Amino acid sequence: MNRSNHETSRLSRQLWAQYVLALLAWAFAVLLMAFFARMVCGMRSWDGGEILYPLIHWMNRNVVLLYLFVTGAGWLVISYRFIARPIRYLDAVAEAAQALARPGEDPIVLPPALEQTETQLNLAREKALRDAMAAREAEQRKNDLIVYLAHDLKTPLTSVIGYLTLLRDEPDLSPQFRARYTGVALEKAERLEELIDEFFDITRFNLTHLELEKRPIDLARMLRQVASEFQPQFAQSGLTCALDLPPALEYACDPDKLARVFDNLLRNACRYSTPGTQVRISAAVEERDIVLTFTNTGITIPPEKLERIFEQFFRLDASRATRTGGAGLGLAIAKEIVSLHGGAISARSADGVTAFTVSLPAP
Repeated sequence: MNRSNHETSRLSRQLWAQYVLALLAWAFAVLLMAFFARMVCGMRSWDGGEILYPLIHWMNRNVVLLYLFVTGAGWLVISYRFIARPIRYLDAVAEAAQALARPGEDPIVLPPALEQTETQLNLAREKALRDAMAAREAEQRKNDLIVYLAHDLKTPLTSVIGYLTLLRDEPDLSPQFRARYTGVALEKAERLEELIDEFFDITRFNLTHLELEKRPIDLARMLRQVASEFQPQFAQSGLTCALDLPPALEYACDPDKLARVFDNLLRNACRYSTPGTQVRISAAVEERDIVLTFTNTGITIPPEKLERIFEQFFRLDASRATRTGGAGLGLAIAKEIVSLHGGAISARSADGVTAFTVSLPAP
């Protein structure tokens, strides 16, 4: 706003200065023409019988009146032109405002005198385009969320209903089959709960502004605790976990949100690691960053998928009905949380070894 007011004030002073100078220049020019005309006419003697004599005689007697008339007429023309110029500027700005209300690909063009205003309007236009694109992307993400929610929730829900219906309609089932069907129904219900939790998380991250509640913690101790909590999942998947951590690693962060990052990364390691392999967690201070690395052995992730691995709803497996993948939200959530801490998360994969690296700014 201050820049706009300064530009308007500068342009106003410039127009007034040009207007006054034009009036003075015209008055001086008329005076100069009158002087030369009188000097030329005085260079010869005029006879009363000549055609131009009456006109020259009249002009000589009314030289002051004639000067004022010519000067006034010139001033009227100059005033009209200077009044019309701001009107043209206003028309150009009005058209630019209309273009700004419907931003397109073509830039806004104003007269050279309004160069700074043109720059500001084009900056506003670019911001409007970015905001419109962000709004469309947000709307698309919301629509994707609804579609994926309906799709991913339907599969386990259908299975739960099917098995429970079978248990209700077949009272003579043997205890062995009854236990088996009950176990499958429970497994699908747990899968359903996991999907609902993920969708609630990503909705919260998308629709609200998260505030970090930072406090000093021992990051190495947190990693040991998270790894310990995953021991049952490691054992169930036939995996072992190795830790390469310093004795202590002080860091100010939101421990609950950062624990969710580690949880998502280790959950992915459990899903996609080859049984009998090792999940490795390491931490080190490198220059100005705390670098945490989560490494597992399994399939090599192709480069084209590696580039999209942190996108919402992206999954490595082709079928959304498989048991290995979640809703494709865990890594998107992890990236959001790490970004809130001012850090970055990346992934690399080669020769069956995949490593996720979390870089956090060191205190």
